[in-house]
Amino acid sequence: MRRNTALLLAFLSLWFCASAQTGGRSVYNFLNFSYSSRMNALGNNLISVYDDDPTLLMMNPSYIGERHHNNLALNFTNYFAGANYMSALYAYTFPKAGSFVFDVRGVAYGKFMGTDASGQETGYFSAGDYAVSVGWGRELSPNFTIGASMKLLLCTYESYTSFGFAVDVAGSYHNPDKNLSLTLLAKNIGSELKPFVSGSFELPPFDLQFAFSQRLQHVPIRYHISLHSLYRWNMNYYGDGNPFLQTDAFTNTIKYPSKAAQFFDNFFRHFVFGLEIEPSKYFSLQAAYNHNVHQEMKVLARNSLAGFSYGLNINVKGIRFGFSRLHYAPGATPNCFNFALDFGELSKMHQENKAKKLQRMTD
Repeated sequence: MRRNTALLLAFLSLWFCASAQTGGRSVYNFLNFSYSSRMNALGNNLISVYDDDPTLLMMNPSYIGERHHNNLALNFTNYFAGANYMSALYAYTFPKAGSFVFDVRGVAYGKFMGTDASGQETGYFSAGDYAVSVGWGRELSPNFTIGASMKLLLCTYESYTSFGFAVDVAGSYHNPDKNLSLTLLAKNIGSELKPFVSGSFELPPFDLQFAFSQRLQHVPIRYHISLHSLYRWNMNYYGDGNPFLQTDAFTNTIKYPSKAAQFFDNFFRHFVFGLEIEPSKYFSLQAAYNHNVHQEMKVLARNSLAGFSYGLNINVKGIRFGFSRLHYAPGATPNCFNFALDFGELSKMHQENKAKKLQRMTD
């Protein structure tokens, strides 16, 4: 009990320290990318599911466990405007040290033509973001787990570089009898160590998120509800430059939404709603709606799928494949691909096949 209390106090202290950072600017925004097709399909936000999918561990370290031992996961996402991002993750459980996840991730923005102040071309240059991280998870009881990950960050844009770090801390509750899972995550607590501009230190994009999911008892459906940006209330923009605001024809003044409309818009901007259809353990379909993305990316005089996402997962005999598609704006619909291998399961199948073959030969 004393140990659990200490862990809770440590978690809360990190939360309050990070919450004080929200007034500054942020750097390393590539940390907001999701490197899991399943997570992208369910709204590009934290999801809480207690299963053997290793692709979820980059976002939720509290569910790192022995069931992910000797798993490899690869990701590739075709972003937009010529940018791509990718990652590789490996999970391993050591007998005494516990369960760990090691991952590398990177974003390639392509090549650009540089020019000087007079417009003369100076040659091509590249830009990229990179991270190396180590995650650790531990089971406190059959229902409670905790975890943390440490990320070393590097950004290179032409001749400018930045080096920094960020830490994620998470705690989860899992109830197998009710098929219920909950997670609280404090994300990207850290700072630049070497800034782009000397003496101008910026902070990673901190977020406080909460997610829960439950698989229904009599139908193969799991619902997901995720909340993000819990450290701040105001998520919308109603300034004079907002193109969706109308102008009163008689007074020539801007007509702002009512207080109730602003309240409910802000309220639902914190939510992501997702559904996962699981007709078998080998196949699942996902879909989600992110209201904040929809409001930020919608366009005038045109219906838009901004904020909607969907995907599928196939998991057969230790091999997992995932695909998802996110809608930000017309022409901006990233495609995400995952490929994962459970070497333990593959090795077990190989041994079983050898035993069956030997049995047939002896018969």
